Amino acid sequence: MRYLRALIGIMARELFRFVHQRERFVSALVRPLMWLFIFAAGFRSTLGVAIIPPYETYILYEVYITPGLLGMVQLFNGMQSSLSMVYDREMGSMKTLLVSPLPRWYLLVSKLLAGVLVSVLQAYTFLAIAYAYGIEAPPIGYLDVLPALVLSGLMLGALGLLLSSFVKQLENFAGVMNFVIFPMFFLSTALYPLWKIQESSEFLYTLSSYNPFSQAVELIRFALYGQFNLAACIYTGVSLLAFLLFAIIGYNPSRGMMQHKGRPTA
Repeated sequence: MRYLRALIGIMARELFRFVHQRERFVSALVRPLMWLFIFAAGFRSTLGVAIIPPYETYILYEVYITPGLLGMVQLFNGMQSSLSMVYDREMGSMKTLLVSPLPRWYLLVSKLLAGVLVSVLQAYTFLAIAYAYGIEAPPIGYLDVLPALVLSGLMLGALGLLLSSFVKQLENFAGVMNFVIFPMFFLSTALYPLWKIQESSEFLYTLSSYNPFSQAVELIRFALYGQFNLAACIYTGVSLLAFLLFAIIGYNPSRGMMQHKGRPTA
Protein backbone atom coordinates (compact mmCIF):
# COMPACT_ATOMS: atom_id res chain seq x y z
CA MET A 1 0.00 0.00 0.00
CA ARG A 2 2.91 2.37 0.65
CA TYR A 3 4.16 1.81 -2.89
CA LEU A 4 0.70 2.40 -4.33
CA ARG A 5 0.11 5.55 -2.29
CA ALA A 6 3.46 6.93 -3.36
CA LEU A 7 2.73 6.23 -7.03
CA ILE A 8 -0.75 7.79 -6.88
CA GLY A 9 0.56 10.77 -4.93
CA ILE A 10 3.39 11.51 -7.37
CA MET A 11 1.14 11.11 -10.42
CA ALA A 12 -1.63 13.22 -8.88
CA ARG A 13 0.83 15.96 -7.95
CA GLU A 14 2.24 16.06 -11.46
CA LEU A 15 -1.25 16.12 -12.96
CA PHE A 16 -2.43 18.91 -10.63
CA ARG A 17 0.70 20.90 -11.39
CA PHE A 18 -0.01 20.47 -15.09
CA VAL A 19 -3.62 21.61 -14.68
CA HIS A 20 -2.81 24.64 -12.53
CA GLN A 21 0.25 25.77 -14.49
CA ARG A 22 -1.62 26.66 -17.65
CA GLU A 23 1.36 28.48 -19.13
CA ARG A 24 3.21 25.15 -19.13
CA PHE A 25 0.36 23.55 -21.06
CA VAL A 26 0.22 26.41 -23.56
CA SER A 27 3.99 26.58 -24.04
CA ALA A 28 4.12 22.84 -24.69
CA LEU A 29 1.68 23.28 -27.58
CA VAL A 30 2.90 26.60 -28.97
CA ARG A 31 6.14 25.17 -30.37
CA PRO A 32 4.66 22.31 -32.40
CA LEU A 33 1.69 24.39 -33.52
CA MET A 34 4.03 27.08 -34.85
CA TRP A 35 5.91 24.42 -36.81
CA LEU A 36 2.64 23.03 -38.10
CA PHE A 37 0.96 26.28 -39.07
CA ILE A 38 3.92 28.50 -40.03
CA PHE A 39 6.93 26.38 -40.90
CA ALA A 40 4.92 23.80 -42.83
CA ALA A 41 3.21 26.54 -44.83
CA GLY A 42 6.57 27.34 -46.40
CA PHE A 43 7.00 23.72 -47.43
CA ARG A 44 3.45 23.09 -48.57
CA SER A 45 4.08 20.59 -51.31
CA THR A 46 3.86 16.85 -51.76
CA LEU A 47 6.66 14.57 -50.66
CA GLY A 48 7.18 11.03 -51.87
CA VAL A 49 7.30 9.24 -48.54
CA ALA A 50 6.70 5.55 -47.85
CA ILE A 51 4.50 6.04 -44.83
CA ILE A 52 2.49 2.84 -45.27
CA PRO A 53 4.83 0.16 -46.63
CA PRO A 54 5.09 -1.21 -49.20
CA TYR A 55 3.11 1.54 -50.95
CA GLU A 56 4.58 4.85 -52.07
CA THR A 57 2.19 7.42 -50.69
CA TYR A 58 2.38 11.08 -51.69
CA ILE A 59 1.21 13.19 -48.78
CA LEU A 60 1.11 16.82 -47.75
CA TYR A 61 4.05 18.01 -45.71
CA GLU A 62 1.75 18.88 -42.79
CA VAL A 63 0.60 15.26 -42.67
CA TYR A 64 4.17 13.99 -42.68
CA ILE A 65 5.47 16.17 -39.85
CA THR A 66 2.47 15.71 -37.53
CA PRO A 67 3.90 12.52 -35.93
CA GLY A 68 7.26 14.26 -35.65
CA LEU A 69 5.63 17.14 -33.82
CA LEU A 70 3.96 14.65 -31.48
CA GLY A 71 7.45 13.45 -30.66
CA MET A 72 8.47 17.07 -30.19
CA VAL A 73 5.71 17.52 -27.62
CA GLN A 74 7.00 14.51 -25.71
CA LEU A 75 10.63 15.54 -26.02
CA PHE A 76 10.03 18.98 -24.52
CA ASN A 77 7.73 17.55 -21.85
CA GLY A 78 10.41 15.05 -20.84
CA MET A 79 12.94 17.86 -20.48
CA GLN A 80 10.49 20.08 -18.56
CA SER A 81 9.64 17.23 -16.22
CA SER A 82 13.34 16.72 -15.58
CA LEU A 83 13.74 20.44 -14.95
CA SER A 84 11.09 20.20 -12.24
CA MET A 85 12.94 17.15 -10.91
CA VAL A 86 16.08 19.26 -10.40
CA TYR A 87 14.03 21.82 -8.47
CA ASP A 88 12.13 19.23 -6.42
CA ARG A 89 15.35 17.38 -5.61
CA GLU A 90 16.90 20.51 -4.14
CA MET A 91 13.98 22.13 -2.33
CA GLY A 92 10.71 20.44 -3.28
CA SER A 93 8.79 17.26 -2.57
CA MET A 94 11.34 14.90 -4.14
CA LYS A 95 13.90 16.01 -1.54
CA THR A 96 11.67 14.44 1.07
CA LEU A 97 10.71 11.42 -1.00
CA LEU A 98 14.29 10.53 -1.85
CA VAL A 99 15.06 10.05 1.86
CA SER A 100 11.94 7.95 2.45
CA PRO A 101 12.14 4.17 2.99
CA LEU A 102 10.91 3.57 -0.55
CA PRO A 103 13.58 2.51 -3.08
CA ARG A 104 14.91 5.30 -5.25
CA TRP A 105 14.34 3.31 -8.42
CA TYR A 106 10.64 3.09 -7.59
CA LEU A 107 10.39 6.83 -6.93
CA LEU A 108 12.14 7.58 -10.22
CA VAL A 109 9.86 5.21 -12.14
CA SER A 110 6.82 6.81 -10.48
CA LYS A 111 8.06 10.25 -11.48
CA LEU A 112 8.63 8.94 -14.99
CA LEU A 113 5.10 7.52 -15.24
CA ALA A 114 3.66 10.81 -14.00
CA GLY A 115 5.52 12.71 -16.70
CA VAL A 116 4.29 10.29 -19.38
CA LEU A 117 0.70 10.79 -18.26
CA VAL A 118 1.06 14.53 -18.82
CA SER A 119 2.84 14.10 -22.17
CA VAL A 120 0.11 11.79 -23.50
CA LEU A 121 -2.56 14.35 -22.56
CA GLN A 122 -0.56 17.04 -24.36
CA ALA A 123 -0.11 14.83 -27.42
CA TYR A 124 -3.81 14.11 -27.78
CA THR A 125 -4.61 17.79 -27.33
CA PHE A 126 -2.24 18.52 -30.19
CA LEU A 127 -3.91 15.82 -32.31
CA ALA A 128 -7.30 17.39 -31.60
CA ILE A 129 -6.07 20.81 -32.76
CA ALA A 130 -4.48 19.26 -35.85
CA TYR A 131 -7.76 17.49 -36.61
CA ALA A 132 -9.63 20.80 -36.39
CA TYR A 133 -7.02 22.22 -38.76
CA GLY A 134 -7.89 19.49 -41.27
CA ILE A 135 -5.03 17.04 -40.66
CA GLU A 136 -6.69 13.70 -40.04
CA ALA A 137 -5.36 10.22 -39.37
CA PRO A 138 -7.31 6.96 -39.78
CA PRO A 139 -9.79 6.62 -36.88
CA ILE A 140 -8.11 3.47 -35.58
CA GLY A 141 -4.78 5.32 -35.63
CA TYR A 142 -5.81 7.54 -32.71
CA LEU A 143 -6.13 4.39 -30.60
CA ASP A 144 -3.13 2.53 -32.05
CA VAL A 145 -0.84 5.47 -31.36
CA LEU A 146 -1.44 5.34 -27.58
CA PRO A 147 1.06 2.52 -26.83
CA ALA A 148 3.60 4.23 -29.09
CA LEU A 149 3.15 7.51 -27.21
CA VAL A 150 3.56 5.74 -23.88
CA LEU A 151 6.75 3.92 -24.92
CA SER A 152 8.32 6.97 -26.58
CA GLY A 153 7.30 9.16 -23.64
CA LEU A 154 8.94 6.73 -21.22
CA MET A 155 12.14 6.70 -23.27
CA LEU A 156 12.39 10.48 -23.55
CA GLY A 157 11.43 10.94 -19.91
CA ALA A 158 14.13 8.46 -18.86
CA LEU A 159 16.63 10.45 -20.90
CA GLY A 160 15.55 13.59 -19.06
CA LEU A 161 15.98 11.85 -15.70
CA LEU A 162 19.46 10.77 -16.72
CA LEU A 163 20.39 14.32 -17.65
CA SER A 164 18.95 15.69 -14.40
CA SER A 165 21.24 13.35 -12.43
CA PHE A 166 24.23 15.22 -13.89
CA VAL A 167 22.92 18.72 -13.18
CA LYS A 168 24.09 20.28 -9.94
CA GLN A 169 22.20 23.56 -10.12
CA LEU A 170 18.91 24.54 -11.68
CA GLU A 171 20.55 27.31 -13.70
CA ASN A 172 22.76 24.81 -15.56
CA PHE A 173 19.87 22.76 -16.87
CA ALA A 174 19.01 25.20 -19.66
CA GLY A 175 22.43 24.74 -21.21
CA VAL A 176 22.15 20.96 -21.02
CA MET A 177 18.76 21.11 -22.69
CA ASN A 178 20.13 23.16 -25.60
CA PHE A 179 22.87 20.63 -26.18
CA VAL A 180 20.38 17.74 -26.17
CA ILE A 181 16.98 18.89 -27.43
CA PHE A 182 17.95 20.70 -30.62
CA PRO A 183 20.50 18.15 -31.90
CA MET A 184 18.09 15.32 -31.18
CA PHE A 185 15.20 17.10 -32.89
CA PHE A 186 16.96 18.33 -36.01
CA LEU A 187 18.99 15.13 -36.46
CA SER A 188 15.84 13.06 -36.69
CA THR A 189 13.04 12.14 -39.07
CA ALA A 190 10.64 14.55 -37.40
CA LEU A 191 10.94 17.09 -40.21
CA TYR A 192 12.43 15.18 -43.14
CA PRO A 193 12.44 11.53 -44.21
CA LEU A 194 15.68 9.58 -43.94
CA TRP A 195 16.11 9.27 -47.70
CA LYS A 196 15.98 13.06 -47.99
CA ILE A 197 18.68 13.41 -45.33
CA GLN A 198 20.79 10.79 -47.10
CA GLU A 199 20.67 12.80 -50.31
CA SER A 200 22.25 15.69 -48.42
CA SER A 201 24.86 13.93 -46.27
CA GLU A 202 25.72 10.32 -45.55
CA PHE A 203 27.16 11.31 -42.19
CA LEU A 204 23.97 13.08 -41.11
CA TYR A 205 22.00 10.10 -42.38
CA THR A 206 23.98 7.78 -40.10
CA LEU A 207 23.50 10.05 -37.09
CA SER A 208 19.78 10.34 -37.78
CA SER A 209 19.41 6.58 -38.17
CA TYR A 210 20.92 5.89 -34.74
CA ASN A 211 19.18 8.79 -33.03
CA PRO A 212 16.74 7.34 -30.43
CA PHE A 213 14.37 10.22 -31.10
CA SER A 214 14.19 9.24 -34.79
CA GLN A 215 13.13 5.74 -33.80
CA ALA A 216 10.53 7.12 -31.40
CA VAL A 217 9.13 9.35 -34.15
CA GLU A 218 8.99 6.45 -36.60
CA LEU A 219 7.20 4.32 -34.02
CA ILE A 220 4.60 7.08 -33.56
CA ARG A 221 4.33 7.72 -37.31
CA PHE A 222 3.63 4.12 -38.23
CA ALA A 223 1.23 3.61 -35.30
CA LEU A 224 -0.75 6.73 -36.19
CA TYR A 225 -1.41 5.26 -39.62
CA GLY A 226 -2.28 1.78 -38.42
CA GLN A 227 1.12 0.12 -38.87
CA PHE A 228 3.60 -1.41 -36.44
CA ASN A 229 7.32 -0.72 -36.78
CA LEU A 230 9.02 -3.58 -34.94
CA ALA A 231 12.57 -2.27 -35.40
CA ALA A 232 11.65 1.18 -34.04
CA CYS A 233 9.80 -0.43 -31.11
CA ILE A 234 12.80 -2.57 -30.15
CA TYR A 235 15.24 0.34 -30.52
CA THR A 236 13.04 2.62 -28.41
CA GLY A 237 12.54 -0.06 -25.76
CA VAL A 238 16.26 -0.79 -25.48
CA SER A 239 17.01 2.95 -25.25
CA LEU A 240 14.42 3.25 -22.49
CA LEU A 241 16.04 0.48 -20.45
CA ALA A 242 19.53 1.93 -20.94
CA PHE A 243 18.54 5.51 -20.03
CA LEU A 244 16.53 4.37 -17.01
CA LEU A 245 19.31 2.11 -15.74
CA PHE A 246 21.89 4.89 -15.93
CA ALA A 247 19.45 7.36 -14.34
CA ILE A 248 18.90 5.01 -11.40
CA ILE A 249 22.66 4.64 -11.02
CA GLY A 250 23.07 8.40 -11.30
CA TYR A 251 20.60 8.99 -8.46
CA ASN A 252 22.28 6.41 -6.23
CA PRO A 253 24.29 8.49 -3.71
CA SER A 254 26.79 5.68 -3.13
CA ARG A 255 27.62 4.98 -6.79
CA GLY A 256 26.13 7.64 -9.03
CA MET A 257 26.66 11.29 -9.86
CA MET A 258 24.99 12.41 -6.63
CA GLN A 259 28.06 11.24 -4.77
CA HIS A 260 30.38 13.50 -6.74
CA LYS A 261 28.35 16.63 -6.16
CA GLY A 262 29.08 16.76 -2.48
CA ARG A 263 25.39 17.21 -1.76
CA PRO A 264 23.90 13.74 -1.27
CA THR A 265 20.15 13.60 -0.87
CA ALA A 266 20.09 10.54 1.37
